[in-house]
Amino acid sequence: MKRREFITLLGGAAVAWPLAARAQQATMPVIGVLDTGGVDSNTGFLRPFRQGLGEAGYFEGQNVAIEYRWAEGQYDRLPQLAADLVQRKVSVIAIPSSTPATVAAKKATTTIPIVFGVAEDPVRLGLVTSLGRPGGNATGINFLVRELDKKRLGLLHELVPTASRIALLANPTDLRVTSYIEEVEAAARAIGLQIHVFNASATDDIDVAFTAILRERMHALFTIPDAYFGTRRVQLAILAARHALPTAYPLRYYVEAGGLMSYGTSLADAQRHVGIYTGRVLKGEKPADLPVQPTKFELVINRSTAKALGLELSPTLLARADEVIE
Repeated sequence: MKRREFITLLGGAAVAWPLAARAQQATMPVIGVLDTGGVDSNTGFLRPFRQGLGEAGYFEGQNVAIEYRWAEGQYDRLPQLAADLVQRKVSVIAIPSSTPATVAAKKATTTIPIVFGVAEDPVRLGLVTSLGRPGGNATGINFLVRELDKKRLGLLHELVPTASRIALLANPTDLRVTSYIEEVEAAARAIGLQIHVFNASATDDIDVAFTAILRERMHALFTIPDAYFGTRRVQLAILAARHALPTAYPLRYYVEAGGLMSYGTSLADAQRHVGIYTGRVLKGEKPADLPVQPTKFELVINRSTAKALGLELSPTLLARADEVIE
């Protein structure tokens, strides 16, 4: 081969390779990930979600692309973000752990498959017809967080039996907050506890809420499951420790941040299964035929925080814990 022909061949190959790469990327299925929080606060859920995708045979950048949409704690942005993914014509919308984001996605499309992780009954939310046969364009994992609050409140009472006045931290911008408060109040009355509601939807609000909680002489704190509180879990743990306020949280990452105790869904397990279901949908299975799955629960206790608060952990409570953080 002559030198000029060889150089021409190399030049053609250099052009062809990026073109081929772009063509391959263009033919990849695209997953739209929608969440209430932000990318910084949700790197934790992306790991198990991607693990589940990998178990289903999909790897970001290799045979699937992912478009991310973050509401950054601003619930009113969710409808537009969901509409943006619909306009983008993604192959499936995946929502690893957000009920408000799932509701927004369901309102935005009845045709694009949706795989969700939600904390409430998806039938009651209108996401599916039934758990066994969803019947529409959505399916996923049910965290059952609200159903666990009675148990979580009981564990807090067991850990701090002298605490009768319980502060309930709620986000007033969450459309579900009223019914949530009513359910927690009913659970508290059943075991002789008094609930006092304190609202917070911004960083300064949390400081103000803690000042009011101390002024009202609350004995312990109970947090409503909320994506915003998840982003402020370090702040909550620091304030609870500073003011010696025993607190029960819905998820383990609060305890990993220094919180006292959590009882709720194993979020990593749930998010991994959302990834698995997303992969199955990409392979052609219909959400209507994939039953909504429950997930496992876990009790996590931070022994160091309990010691700092002067709380004695009973052997029976420690034996029931799925993990004790030293």
